[in-house]
Amino acid sequence: MEPENKSERDYVLIQDIAECDRPREKALRMGVHSLDNAELMAIIFGNGIRGKSVLTMSQQLLAKNKGSLLNISRKSIKTIVRENPGIGPAKAIALAAAIELGMRCHTELPAQRIKITGSESVYQVMEADMHSLPHEEFWVLMLSRGNQLIDRFCLSRGGSSATVVDLKLLFKRVLAEGETVSSLILVHNHPSGMLRPSAEDIALTKRISEGAKLLDLRVLDHIIISNSGYYSFADEGQAL
Repeated sequence: MEPENKSERDYVLIQDIAECDRPREKALRMGVHSLDNAELMAIIFGNGIRGKSVLTMSQQLLAKNKGSLLNISRKSIKTIVRENPGIGPAKAIALAAAIELGMRCHTELPAQRIKITGSESVYQVMEADMHSLPHEEFWVLMLSRGNQLIDRFCLSRGGSSATVVDLKLLFKRVLAEGETVSSLILVHNHPSGMLRPSAEDIALTKRISEGAKLLDLRVLDHIIISNSGYYSFADEGQAL
């Protein structure tokens, strides 16, 4: 029987691929950087199901998400399982773990080499970690007098609409860094996609800024990140 549409004809069974071009063999011969996204996923999944190779399964998952790894990363494990027959919890968890490792690798980039020059540079530092999160996280960036990024840390994680920020923990962590910290930048995300700060966001920013002043620190900006971009308190003239 002929496939119903062109996208189905595009899928290939792994046994139809020359052995030298199969994902594992190709990785051994040329390194993992030579693999496309579907081939990388196929290695993570390990095996397919009756009538469908693991490579076909990976290609279909990408096709359902417009070929975007970012779109896949935004989905929960349960959603991936529900939307993709053949991908059970074990495979979905393995994929989520691989994506998380990639994000954590990004966070280990040498912070001392980064100079913060404005809201755009903050967004570039944090976007990969926060853009696709299904829950809220609140991060703090600690800067030197020359606006070099000393370190950054996640202060809290919450639900899809809010996260609780403990000011005592925030300033305890900042003080532990020593006198090298001169200023702070606050960053949190809105999974809803809304970029404008809420009344709670504004009030929290004011409380943190007032506490920072008592320690001779400045809050330079508060950045809100969503899947549609970012909002900067400083750029928008919002009081800090």
